[in-house]
Amino acid sequence: MIQTFGDRINFHPHIHVLITEGGTAPDGAFHRLCRFHDEVIQEIFTHEVFSLLLREKLIGLPLVEKILRWRHTGFNVHSKVRATSMREAERVGKYMIRPLLSLKRLFFDETAGKVCYQYSRHASQEESMHYLEFIARVTSHIPDKGQVMIRYCRLYSNAHRGKIRKAGVDPSHPPVIEDEITSVPQRGWAEMIRKVHEVDPLCCPTCGGRMRIIAFIEEPKIIDSIIGHLKLTFEAERPPPPHNVQQELLMAAEERGSIPENLCC
Repeated sequence: MIQTFGDRINFHPHIHVLITEGGTAPDGAFHRLCRFHDEVIQEIFTHEVFSLLLREKLIGLPLVEKILRWRHTGFNVHSKVRATSMREAERVGKYMIRPLLSLKRLFFDETAGKVCYQYSRHASQEESMHYLEFIARVTSHIPDKGQVMIRYCRLYSNAHRGKIRKAGVDPSHPPVIEDEITSVPQRGWAEMIRKVHEVDPLCCPTCGGRMRIIAFIEEPKIIDSIIGHLKLTFEAERPPPPHNVQQELLMAAEERGSIPENLCC
């Protein structure tokens, strides 16, 4: 689903995609994925968009390279919304094909002679504009004649469902195979941290007991929020020397015939 508008009826092009959490094998079995990596999907999506623009000669390579060097390129992927029931799936579907604006949030201020639009559920969040600007915003989102805004691909396409029915298979109940989640070896990374920093990451600093890993947090924004809330700092009092400096110190100590304990491997 292609959408060109934001909450304020402004120009904000983005795509809503309703996908399955996995794919079908040649034998018809459905393999469910354990997770989606937004960073990888974002990188692939960015590459595909720029490749299309370059093929159509709508953008130059120097500008593409410049945009890719920006801290925020304008591309973002968010795949955290999940539909675990029919009701949630309907809610997500309605959100994807929602109209440009809601008439319940639109009213005319006769005193000021402006159109007011409440772009959020809170009454205080509204924007007033001249009626000509309002018309310009609305008409800018009208698609071109023959432009397809909603596309159905693969499992959701009518052609795929027709092939499945002809084969005598019920498309609504395929065999589902849960792919195992690859676990991170706890001993490996914990041992490396203990060996390098001489601190056991799985030892509770309060009671000294052994901690158990519940989940891994990979989102940078969530990690920064937790660090900021706990007011944590990770500045070492004396950082370890670079590898080449450490080798020089070891060589010098060997020549003197004494190797400091903190340099022994």
